[in-house]
Amino acid sequence: MKTQSIVGVLGLLAGVLSGIDGANAQVIPDGSLPTTVTSSNARDFTIDGGARSSGNLFHSFNQFSVPTGGSAFFNNALDVQNIFARVTGGTVSNIDGLIKANGTASLFLLNPSGILFGPNASLNLGGSFIGTTANSIQFADGTVFSAVNPSNPPLLTMSTPIGLQMGQNSGAITVQNTGHQLKGGGFLPFNASQSPIGLQAGFGQTLALVGGTVNFTGGVLAIQGAGRLEVGSVSQGQVSLNPTQQGWSGDYSAVSQFGDINLANQSLLNANGYNGSIALQGRNIHLTDGSFVLKNNYGFQPAGGIVINATDSVHLAGNTANGLLGSAINSTNLGLGTVEGIRITAGQLLVQDGGRIDSWTYSPAGSGHVNVNVRDQLTVYGFNKPNPLNVSGIGSVTFGRGNAGEVQVTSNNVQLLKGGSLFSATASTGQAGKVTVNVADLIEIADAVPATVSSSSIVSSSISSGNASDVIVNTSRLLIRDSGVIGSTALASGSTGNITVNASKSVEIQGVAEGLTLPSRLLAAVEIVDPRTQAYLRVPAIPTGNAGTVAINTPSLKITDRATVSVRNDGPGKAGDLRLDAQSIVLDDRASITASTTSGNGGNIYINSSSFLLMRHGSLMSASTKGTGDGGNITIYSPILLGLENSDIIANAIKGRGGNINITTQGILGLKYRNFLTPDNDITASSEFGVSGNVQVNTIGTDPNAGLTELPVNVTDASQKIATGCDANQGSQFVATGRGGIPQNPNQQVAGDRTWNDLRDLSAYRGSQGSIAGSPATSSTLVQAAGFQRNADGTIALIASPAPVNTPAIATCSSSSLKTAHAF
Repeated sequence: MKTQSIVGVLGLLAGVLSGIDGANAQVIPDGSLPTTVTSSNARDFTIDGGARSSGNLFHSFNQFSVPTGGSAFFNNALDVQNIFARVTGGTVSNIDGLIKANGTASLFLLNPSGILFGPNASLNLGGSFIGTTANSIQFADGTVFSAVNPSNPPLLTMSTPIGLQMGQNSGAITVQNTGHQLKGGGFLPFNASQSPIGLQAGFGQTLALVGGTVNFTGGVLAIQGAGRLEVGSVSQGQVSLNPTQQGWSGDYSAVSQFGDINLANQSLLNANGYNGSIALQGRNIHLTDGSFVLKNNYGFQPAGGIVINATDSVHLAGNTANGLLGSAINSTNLGLGTVEGIRITAGQLLVQDGGRIDSWTYSPAGSGHVNVNVRDQLTVYGFNKPNPLNVSGIGSVTFGRGNAGEVQVTSNNVQLLKGGSLFSATASTGQAGKVTVNVADLIEIADAVPATVSSSSIVSSSISSGNASDVIVNTSRLLIRDSGVIGSTALASGSTGNITVNASKSVEIQGVAEGLTLPSRLLAAVEIVDPRTQAYLRVPAIPTGNAGTVAINTPSLKITDRATVSVRNDGPGKAGDLRLDAQSIVLDDRASITASTTSGNGGNIYINSSSFLLMRHGSLMSASTKGTGDGGNITIYSPILLGLENSDIIANAIKGRGGNINITTQGILGLKYRNFLTPDNDITASSEFGVSGNVQVNTIGTDPNAGLTELPVNVTDASQKIATGCDANQGSQFVATGRGGIPQNPNQQVAGDRTWNDLRDLSAYRGSQGSIAGSPATSSTLVQAAGFQRNADGTIALIASPAPVNTPAIATCSSSSLKTAHAF
């Protein structure tokens, strides 16, 4: 059964292909309109007659197929503006020859059953060509020219077509050819001159294919001049037609369901000339096997761009047969006019196998912007295995005086893996474009491959005198691992841009890919590269630009496993500043935060942590210089600063002055100031041959003196001291507790460890005292001692019953009232 089904499929394919040159390759009218067809050889067909209404000419066919090497000639009057040809017989139109018309007329070919353009199909039209599998064409006055209801006499109109009504099962459109033979890439623009011409509309006109599924198998579409190339895949709904200077453009806002567009086997959509544009609209849009969407602009006026809308996915994968090129969407400006660049909207976007979406310029005018908006997942993955220098990427490049366009990416999640990159670059005097990435959830940059020159990255680079630009990343979570990179770099006389990362939840930078030595990093750096790379990129041995700044804002920052955040300058220029603002910052396992230069002044590091800063296992924070420049300054604000297991904070210099380190904290644990580095946890600001810098630690916390009230010098009023003795005749009492304590209430006795000594002179008061009743004499009886006590004079006496230790007798005296009680 399985063998039979395979044989059946092959038979169907053979029938389709053989039908192009067989009996089915016929142009036969259906009789509903006064269309006549003549042929002397059953290969070349001349089409006359039809029904005309002002500038519109209508034809109706039962079959419309052109054999290989044959032709179908619409012999229209020169003043005809639009030719509408419908096919009503229910068979696919197989076109493998030439379709032509007189003058500048545009041709609308309508066949709901499908259209197949063979490898020899071509167009010779002065106007636009719209090939569609719609059921009908609608006009502005309400007239409908239908291919599914030919029995109803058409109400011919002179008005403008305004829409294509697609049925529920719209037929497919297939374009076949041998595929492009593009040359160029790298430092040269792509050249399609050796590629097949394919289907081509009139100069400055529109070539549009609107069907169900649209398949290109090595197929080639091309426009010249300020023309428009459009491909739309619609399963159901209405496509509005809008007249433009270039012919027509489709409006798909009323479409309820889209179909798929597939470009395979080096297929090519090529807008090569003056101010052209390309538009694709579908559900899934796939470019495989080195297929290209290419726009080269040579014009002096503002030019259109490449616009791709996919309700589900856009996928670029696979390489050309020779393995040199991956699938690509490329806009190149070779003229003096500005271009719109590339705009892609999709549910998901996957670029792999060295695929590229990029905008270039070689002229004084800039390249267009690259704007990618992905609803769910954006993944840029891998490289071209036969040519590892071709990594997958989305970006812009300038090879001339014009500036590269900006790159803006918006998505819910972004993954850059196995060398995948979001980038802008300059290889000349123009400036690189700004790279902005806005992601709702996660950005993951990971898995560099040893065979590639660049790691997975978000980067703006300069390899010439032009400056690199800024990189701005806004996300919830950022993960850079296995030698991934976010950076702005310069290798020649240009300077870098600035790096800004805003992550509402966390930033993690970690690890080194297997087989590589460079760790994951976030940096702005003017770099010296190895001699081999210098020769390939034609950059000087010593770069001279300046490095920009790096700023990270996030609640949680973790840098681990040799990863680094840095500003660096390997040349004579200056390093930028590095600013980190986070609740918690963790450096672990040889991680580093550095601002360094070779001969210029070191950059400054500013760290603001509202919770803690932890450094472990050989981690480093450094603002240093290796040459004559001064070390940079390090400013840290963190409630808790911990340095463990040989972690250091340094601002050192060689010949210049050491930098200053200023730390504001509630507490430093583990780290200590030293004049030189040790195997312990050090804070140093030294200079080998110059003046050392300063280290200042400001302790923050609660002031123990805050809120206190100053007490008077004299605690007691001397005039209120006891001045009279006890009046023993009045029945009152006076209790003196001594210096051992105070009573819990006035009626309790308190045992003291000191006896009370009355230091007053009471002789002046003896005359006022009454007689004191004597105590009756008692007899003394000797009993066995049971304890001891200390007497008032300090002597120890044996007693019959135990008494508490250090409990002196309480001195009492009777008085008329309780005067006072003092503890001394």
